[in-house]
Amino acid sequence: MPLRAFSAARTAAALLLVLTAAALTGCSASAAGQTAAPPVEHVSSADQLGPDDGYIPDGESVALTDDVPAVTRLVPRLRSALDRAAASAAHRDVTFTIADGWRSERYQQYLFDRAVVKYGSTSEAERWVKPGDQSKHVRGEAVDIATADAMDWLNRFGAEYGLCQIYANEAWHFELAADADGNCPAQLTDGSAG
Repeated sequence: MPLRAFSAARTAAALLLVLTAAALTGCSASAAGQTAAPPVEHVSSADQLGPDDGYIPDGESVALTDDVPAVTRLVPRLRSALDRAAASAAHRDVTFTIADGWRSERYQQYLFDRAVVKYGSTSEAERWVKPGDQSKHVRGEAVDIATADAMDWLNRFGAEYGLCQIYANEAWHFELAADADGNCPAQLTDGSAG
């Protein structure tokens, strides 16, 4: 094989190798992209949120019996504990309503983004609101109780149902956290503590 033909064949082989590698890299990236979670849609206004996000407008609340995603997408164990606690509290004329329950990740991220603007930093915002990918609201594992009498009742009797106030600075936020003996863990100072 003449030198010129050999050089052309070697160049063609190298080019083929580069193209094959590029194609395989593209396939890998494409396959990886299929399993990765899609990016969270940015929400700049509450007007872009609706019931399917678990959105409950400020100042409003919903009953535990309402057929809305903020309630229906709570994990079954939490819903059951809330239902049992609410039935018991009703005997003392205390009604449970929630200001927030399950939230979509985009709604949670919207709340976090607003908190960053309000408090001036992510670390200060995390004292009050978790980012979308870290919130127990997004997993349906937390509720924010709407009224002071229900918060007070849950702080006194909620552990009997597994319900605990988690953060000292959020009297409204409850999760299933009691141990087998019905004891709640020590409250964290705020959301940045855990």
